[in-house]
This record gives sequence, C-alpha cells and structure tokens, in this order.
Amino acid sequence: MPKLGVNIDHVATVRQARKTVEPDPVWAAALAELGGADGITVHLREDRRHIQDRDVRILRETVRVKLNLEMSIADEITDFALDIMPDQCTLVPEKREEVTTEGGLDLIANEDRVRRCIDRLLEAGIEVSLFIDPDEKQIAMADKMNVHAVELHTGQYADAVDVETQTRELDLLSEAAAQAHSLSMLLHMGHGLTYRNVGPIVEVPEVSELNIGHSIVSRAVMVGMERAVREMKALLTPPIQLIAE
Repeated sequence: MPKLGVNIDHVATVRQARKTVEPDPVWAAALAELGGADGITVHLREDRRHIQDRDVRILRETVRVKLNLEMSIADEITDFALDIMPDQCTLVPEKREEVTTEGGLDLIANEDRVRRCIDRLLEAGIEVSLFIDPDEKQIAMADKMNVHAVELHTGQYADAVDVETQTRELDLLSEAAAQAHSLSMLLHMGHGLTYRNVGPIVEVPEVSELNIGHSIVSRAVMVGMERAVREMKALLTPPIQLIAE
C-alpha cells in the first residue's frame, strides 16, 4: 500500500489570487494530517506564485508527518532548503511560463548542476528524490547520483485520452518502477493523479508513495480537506480481508 503525500500548493494559489491571508495552506496541512496524509508536499517556486517562504517555515514547525519540499536546483532555493531542513527535497524542473510542472527533470542534460544541489542536500542529511520521466537512461543516471528515491512523472498516463494510450503509459511506468526498485531506490509517483485514475497506479507493486495535490484540493472545495484526504487514502488502501473460521 503506497503512502499518500498531499500537495497543498493550490490552497496557496487561491490565497495568492487575492494576495490575502486565506485560505491558509498551514491550516490545510493540519486538516490533511487529520485525514490520514502520510506526508505534506509543497513546491516553493522561484517566482513564489503560490507557496511563500513564510508557509514553509511555519509548516516545518507544525507538520508532524513527512515534509517534502519540491524545489528547483537554483542556488537560492537550495540555500533556503538547507535553512529549513525539510525531511525530503524533491528536485523538479521549473519554467517561469508554465502553469504546472510539464515533465521530469533532465538529469543527463543538467548533470553537473543537479549533482551540486544533491551533494549539498545529502551532506546536510536531507533525503533527496528526483522527479523524472519514466525513462531508462534517466533512472540509470539517478542511481549514479546516490539519491534515496525517484518520483516518476505520471502526467502522460493521467492525460491519456483513450484506454490504449493509458495502458501503454501504465506499462512504461511499471517498467520504470521495476528498474528503479532493482537499483534499490524508493519509488514514488505523481502528477495529474485523480480519484478516477489512481487505481491502476496503486496496483504497481514497487510504488511506495504517491504525491497528489490538485485533485484533492479541488475535492476539498466541495467536501472539506479532511474528508477529501480520507477518500483518497481509502483508494490507496486495500480492502480488509476477513478470515473465515
């Protein structure tokens, strides 16, 4: 059964639309924990479009489950992470003009910069995960970088418009998961996962953690954060098997 990391970025997106004080992602994190979240994920972007420095600082003091900081490999953000000391940093690509992260971090094209960031985080005792596409060469490079985990980008699977395409993308994710597991890295997945499409991902045996944000926050608008997290958590939990006497 994979653990559930709840990304609360888009609670802050609503707040920043008015540049006001509500809704507060810190409150959302507390409710997510009450709903059964195994971790809280936030992405401190360089342009600060949603999560702010203040949010991460307070979350570091209040979150009682794993705090996962998604971040670019920029020196400024790395310095901030080393000051905050989250439980885990997940390195992701970042473009100013994108609405959301559009793909995995290219470890091969950015090897030197990625290694420098990883080395600084590992030296400080922070666990590191790399958000990458389900690509054999990228996973092999991640292994050489001595990180704790890789998070496979599930966007192509989530955006599939027909069963054939979805099945093909799920096969790619399953093959990449097996490769990462064989290299003794923890296997996480995330991006675009919803209440409707998460089922087949849960069935991938190697996956240990799913990071889900937008779908949970969207449902929370209707039913509340605690209930929204509980409902997602239930989809990750296998039914109880009763033993007949």
